[in-house]
Amino acid sequence: MTRIAVITGAAGGMGRAIVKRLMDDGLHVVGLDLDVGGLADMDAPGFTGLPVDLTDPDAIAKAFATIKTDHGGVDALVNNAGTCFMSEFPDIPVAEFEKQMALNFSGAFHCCQEAVKQMTGREGVRKIVNISSNGAYNFDAFDPPHYRASKAALDTLTKDLARRFARDKIAVNSIAPAMTETPLFGVVSKEVLEAAIAEMPHGRAMQPSEIAAWVGFLISPAGDISSGNVIILNQGRDVR
Repeated sequence: MTRIAVITGAAGGMGRAIVKRLMDDGLHVVGLDLDVGGLADMDAPGFTGLPVDLTDPDAIAKAFATIKTDHGGVDALVNNAGTCFMSEFPDIPVAEFEKQMALNFSGAFHCCQEAVKQMTGREGVRKIVNISSNGAYNFDAFDPPHYRASKAALDTLTKDLARRFARDKIAVNSIAPAMTETPLFGVVSKEVLEAAIAEMPHGRAMQPSEIAAWVGFLISPAGDISSGNVIILNQGRDVR
């Protein structure tokens, strides 16, 4: 039976790398994203694109109902969708704070709710992988506080669901990368970006394919016994 993986933010830089990795591993991937054109560009055997506003719980529920009808259920969920707004405290607008939390945390929360329902009765160990951020732990970096808070909340959700569903054989982990080369690089100035990359021990940002490889590992049988972990990927920049 072909395993079904759902990836949010599938049309973005990190999302495309994760889609490719999981398709290469033989999963059928359902990509959720607001970018209709981006999803259309990704059309290929083994991939289904579903346009959805991941800040809208009703839209998420509708998308997962479609997945249930078309594919029968879910074996893996990767909560990859997210962004980083750069207003600084204490002058963060209310609307920006709410959108930051909705994109990075609330959407993932609601996707987990829907996915867990559809994982029931599926074979093997089912997987949830949340894409967090090293910014939730390294307070020397430039990340703004509402971004950090959204990712820290995501990691707490990871730990709760891992413990809650351990006996149901649903493994839940977070991956928390540091500087990774994605379109999000465009939200900071050249000077801030260069300074951040200079702090990386290897002297370079990480690549989406490198993060995708860790996602693939966790979703593979090798990841069956890992649950409740926040895996920090930062080249050893700060060890904790």
